[in-house]
Amino acid sequence: MTSTLVAQVLAGLGFAAVAAALAQRAGLGLGPSIGRAALRAVVQLAAVGAFLAAVFAVPALAVIFVGVMLGAAALTAGGRLAPLPRARLVAVGVIALPAFTATAVLVAVGAFAATPRAAIPTVGILLGGAMTATSLCGRHLMAALDTSHAEVEARLCLGDDAHTALTPLARRAVVDGVIPVLDQTRSVGLVTLPGTFVGLVLGGASPARAASTQLVVLLALIAVELGAALLLSRAVIRAVTAPGERVRTHRELRAGSTSRVHAR
Repeated sequence: MTSTLVAQVLAGLGFAAVAAALAQRAGLGLGPSIGRAALRAVVQLAAVGAFLAAVFAVPALAVIFVGVMLGAAALTAGGRLAPLPRARLVAVGVIALPAFTATAVLVAVGAFAATPRAAIPTVGILLGGAMTATSLCGRHLMAALDTSHAEVEARLCLGDDAHTALTPLARRAVVDGVIPVLDQTRSVGLVTLPGTFVGLVLGGASPARAASTQLVVLLALIAVELGAALLLSRAVIRAVTAPGERVRTHRELRAGSTSRVHAR
């Protein structure tokens, strides 16, 4: 067990070193970033492993662990939503609601046991998927508000209200947000073997059990990520709609963010 653990860590660090060397040779300037990312992964996963051992011994700690995961996801996704007002708070809501709802349903129907050992990995995967969809949808939608402002203004001039004028942009952003999970689901078993499947097989589960678990996780991810992207698009539309059915520009949103910072 110990020898396998050491071999896995050394192999991973070796791949990181190769990637850093290739980036350096290609002049990409990514060598230091790859090194820092690898070291952070080592430290963070070691800490997570130690904390999970404590959670399994004291189930009440699971709430703290899940809260930390949600906070990290909101910080990451919220950074993609600038200059949206209260971006990280918005991210908390749009990530948590679909992920926690789906986890509760999976536990309620008996797909997963109501124990920290089963629930924490499940909610972690779903939070990660919601974070990814929120980041992608948010980035595309905020960019579209900047690059397609003339299109929105034209729709407003033709008599559309702000929500109607912004809906085509929001729909395109939502689609962009869920394309990765759709591609992953289409290619599962043909191009890739997802982590849940591989982990269960390596842990001794039968291929049939691993496949059924992976299936429910992937299909739940589609619903969760779509839900997160739709919630985010609605939140963004509300945030950028000004009185009089006017749509705020990027400059106005940035000015609002700056004024709030100064007010603090």
